[in-house]
Amino acid sequence: MTGALVIVAGLFGLAIGSFLNVVVWRVPRGESVVRPPSACPRCGHEIRARDNVPVVSWLLLRGRCRDCGEPIAVRYPLVEAGTGVLFALTAWWAGADWVLPALLYLAAISVALALIDLDTKRLPDAIVLPAYPVSLALLALASWNPGGASDWTALWHALVGGAALFAVYFVLVIAYPAGMGLGDVKLAGVLGLYLGWFGWGALLVGWFAAFLLGGLFAVGLVVARRAGRKSGIPFGPWMLLGAAVGIVAGEQLWSAYLSAMAG
Repeated sequence: MTGALVIVAGLFGLAIGSFLNVVVWRVPRGESVVRPPSACPRCGHEIRARDNVPVVSWLLLRGRCRDCGEPIAVRYPLVEAGTGVLFALTAWWAGADWVLPALLYLAAISVALALIDLDTKRLPDAIVLPAYPVSLALLALASWNPGGASDWTALWHALVGGAALFAVYFVLVIAYPAGMGLGDVKLAGVLGLYLGWFGWGALLVGWFAAFLLGGLFAVGLVVARRAGRKSGIPFGPWMLLGAAVGIVAGEQLWSAYLSAMAG
């Protein structure tokens, strides 16, 4: 069952990755992700259905437009393949559990938001704000757990976690506006929902991991002379990566920390 679930999730991720390429390009520009259909930016020809198969079409076309030969950036198949792998890993970790839809949704918006933040240093409201009701609904489904024992305490923890992380980031923005933006604050609330659902240890580790990983990356850039001490870096990807650490290993890491502190 798990093997089949992983394969299905991976194939689904490939298709979602193709859609995310559209999202990453159009959302920052305020364009619809539905219309018009995707077309070559050079010759304007609409992308044919057979040329829109994730990864495979790019390989068969040798990375070029069928009509005019314009190179197609390698980023497109990489996003598709990366999303497929991420979905497969998520399904492998979560298994056939009602929390899986919530995690797959988080994985999808994480890919989109990370790439957009790297490209534009923005976290668009068009993606972040709808994530609140969608995430709550999916986490409520996971707490309900049809066919099994319900755990509404986890949903309450999610609400507290979302509010807490939103408040912490809001205070940080007020205290040091140059350090991050309101987009990070809004994203923090969404991530807090997920982290709180998994537990207080996940929430604390996920919050700390974002700053640790982002800080290490910034130091690495300074050491490599790719940035100065006052250079700004997009923080959204590190928030998302930190949340992943918190979800996957937060409870274990927090328990190990408490055990070490207790001697």
